[in-house]
Amino acid sequence: MGRENTTLVTEFILGSLIDQPELQTPLFFLFLLMYLGTALGNFGLTILIVLNSHLHTPMYFFLFNLSFIDLCHSSVITPKMLMKFILGENVISYMGCMTQLYFFCFFVISECCVLTSMAYDRYVAICNPLLYNIIMSPKVCSYLIVGSYLMAFSDAMVHTGFMLKLIFCDGNAINHYFCDFLPLFQLSCTSTYINELSILIVGGKNIIVPSFIIFTSYGFILSSIFQMSSTEGRFKAFSTCSSHIIAVSLFFGSGAFMYLKPTSTDSLDKGKISSVFYTTVVPMMNPLIYSLRNKDVNVALRKMLSRRTF
Repeated sequence: MGRENTTLVTEFILGSLIDQPELQTPLFFLFLLMYLGTALGNFGLTILIVLNSHLHTPMYFFLFNLSFIDLCHSSVITPKMLMKFILGENVISYMGCMTQLYFFCFFVISECCVLTSMAYDRYVAICNPLLYNIIMSPKVCSYLIVGSYLMAFSDAMVHTGFMLKLIFCDGNAINHYFCDFLPLFQLSCTSTYINELSILIVGGKNIIVPSFIIFTSYGFILSSIFQMSSTEGRFKAFSTCSSHIIAVSLFFGSGAFMYLKPTSTDSLDKGKISSVFYTTVVPMMNPLIYSLRNKDVNVALRKMLSRRTF
């Protein structure tokens, strides 16, 4: 059907996380607290890293970028979801939907790349400590971060470009709380084969390849840890790496469950719950995981608070 003979959709109606009216108000306050925790935690961690010179190391350089990405990622999704809980019907324009989809892709892919860079950083720190400052030089760290953002930019452009080619004319009610690929595919009047293929290829690359690199890195790390003679050194290495493993497992596990499986209505309903982890829970937990279990961050926080008190 030609575009000129079709009544095109100019706006979409976002769905709710759970279609039970009595739960909308409790969910609003729950996700509002989670969003405030995400914003305060990630913003506070970025400020802490900037203001403390002894945290100006490769590890905290990557953590600074991770906190920035989590703050932006959560802000792209959560405010619209909160509006749905309060207003009951949440309308978003066509271009607003495509913009939200683009930035969602950009920050998710950026986080995949940054988490991979952090795994490589830990691998070098534990397996090649004498060469750490040479291998993880400021120039190399900058290249890794710039490369992460460039890859996210290009892959998000691919996904959004293919989505802009679709025609929506059968309905405008999205079975999701934000503009995501699979719910939008259900509303398209045209074939989504290319779009689904791009998700399998580009999305699979951004989940499978980083996961392989991360778990390979940690395979070498665990091997090195078991060879350590010092119990204190072994415990410190385990403590540092376990934080990253928790964050990676939550983020990549929920993403793989959502996108690397066949699409169905039932899977979309389950996918809404799964997507809460990588859009809301993980951005909130990352600053807690990396700060509460990190001695350097705790020391820097106590020093900053003591200076403020004085």
